[in-house]
Amino acid sequence: MIPAAAWGGMTETVAIVIFGAAVRRDGQPSVTLRKRVEAALAFGAARPDAIFVPTGAVGRFGPSEAAVMARMLRQAGVEERRILREETGTDTLSSARACARLLRERGFRGRTFAATSAYHLPRCVALLRLGGLDAHRCPPPRVPAARSFRKRWYWRLREMLALPYDLGLAVLLRAARRF
Repeated sequence: MIPAAAWGGMTETVAIVIFGAAVRRDGQPSVTLRKRVEAALAFGAARPDAIFVPTGAVGRFGPSEAAVMARMLRQAGVEERRILREETGTDTLSSARACARLLRERGFRGRTFAATSAYHLPRCVALLRLGGLDAHRCPPPRVPAARSFRKRWYWRLREMLALPYDLGLAVLLRAARRF
């Protein structure tokens, strides 16, 4: 179990897992990444005991998604001791596995909240639960109304395919005790 003093002396700690998105060529967060961090910050504002777990490896451009999110969290006033980076996740399933393992290794037993885009939330929460965490959803970031109909449906349809695929893999990994 994580000693309460290690996480700011709070008796009930929550973890907010922020799922990554693209980092731009100049090392700045994409709009999606920025909005996910903003949603996590808004949700965590009323939870001074919250631990933020940004997840995501180096993608097309560096630094890692987790490092960019950690920088944003610090700039927003989150203390370094409340940030637990996970920099190995290269996709949703590997990020969920790595975060579940990271939190378990530290004896975490509190509630976990997934911070990500609305279309992505069901898969993230389900995978974190399969990883043995008491997972819930953070309110997702608001998407501008001007976002194209085509783009919204692309992501929804993509998620409809990814959800059963990742859940099937996660169940197999769990049965093999690798999740």
